[in-house]
Amino acid sequence: MNSILDFIPKIPIAEGIKAFVDWITNVFAFIFNPIKVHFGNFMEFLAEDVLMPIPPIIVIIVIAVIAFFASKKKLGLPAFTILGLWLIYNQGHWNDLMNTVTLVLIASILSIIIGVPIGILMSKSKTANAIFSPILDFMQTMPAFVYLIPAVAFFGIGMVPGVFASLIFATPPTVRFTNLGIRQVPKELVEAADAFGSTGFQKLMKVELPVAKATIMAGINQTVMLALSMVVIASMIGAPGLGNAVLSSLQRAQVGPGFVAGIGIVILAIIIDRITQNLNKKND
Repeated sequence: MNSILDFIPKIPIAEGIKAFVDWITNVFAFIFNPIKVHFGNFMEFLAEDVLMPIPPIIVIIVIAVIAFFASKKKLGLPAFTILGLWLIYNQGHWNDLMNTVTLVLIASILSIIIGVPIGILMSKSKTANAIFSPILDFMQTMPAFVYLIPAVAFFGIGMVPGVFASLIFATPPTVRFTNLGIRQVPKELVEAADAFGSTGFQKLMKVELPVAKATIMAGINQTVMLALSMVVIASMIGAPGLGNAVLSSLQRAQVGPGFVAGIGIVILAIIIDRITQNLNKKND
């Protein structure tokens, strides 16, 4: 027996979305193709010609020194950094690590460049806040795998669509925390800046952003972590790195190599998280 719902024609949502994505891909091919080629070449250059030729011992020492000063000259984090990065090198995943660092670095920088101005705009404009809030909700609630669909449609496979998917997934925390941080600036400070005749730009740069720095840095920390969490997912569309090693091991049911590559991602995540958190505490 047919339900009353069966008499309602099926809404062609999938067909409409496919047609829309195809239209965007064709119309804006003059934008997507150069990005795919030139941006992809740049990331390959950064990973293969800049980072990989550096002796691993130099990279380990530099990151350990950064961790040492970021942790206020405590030895715990530098020691973990040295042992963790050495373990990744020892297990033969150093090149994968450099590819992963490149992906996370580019995606995080782009997320910050895009996210901070949007967060500032949302804090200053109720209209912008009303427009961007549902978009951010959509970006944060959408399953991460779904981001791979437009990424592949626009840019094919490789590191570029991986960065694109990571960018969409990781940007919301920076936007929201920037918006929150500026809104939480005490009104007394804003009124004092106005009383001294500060322009809007001066007030933003010398009062609001410095006061909101800790909150904004917390958002940036979350953005970097989310970009790193996309490493394995992005490997499904050809992004190289530790995530690709995990995916390859999973497809071949190789528990040991997959676990080792996964440990490498965890080590990198802990190092980045602790360094960024300590930098934020240092600036408090």
